[in-house]
Amino acid sequence: MKKNSQRQLSTKGGDNFYHRIYGMVKVIPPGKVATYGQIAALAGSPRGARMVGWALHVLSDEQLVHTPWHRVINREGRISTTCFEHTCDEQALLLKKEGVIVRKSKGNYWIDLKQFQWKV
Repeated sequence: MKKNSQRQLSTKGGDNFYHRIYGMVKVIPPGKVATYGQIAALAGSPRGARMVGWALHVLSDEQLVHTPWHRVINREGRISTTCFEHTCDEQALLLKKEGVIVRKSKGNYWIDLKQFQWKV
């Protein structure tokens, strides 16, 4: 990923919303997924689902290694990343390696939330 001042500013500092997001994502167990909205609510901003996506998008390569970004999907159970560097295919592969059943339909990847959603 490219390093830029926006990314560096957004991931430095104390207890801000991004850090709460990262903390919640880090505790999603392997083999489970959470929705962007679920993480936003747990981090203290129930209407902040889009910010969760942005927070995960701006992670540096080093932070990506320690943050299981691939366990966060949309509320429909669909992998919805549009990142060219970390694609839907990569996310699906990482989830499959953890035992999550990922099905492909009409060009999208889907996960059964009833079976694989993290229950907090």
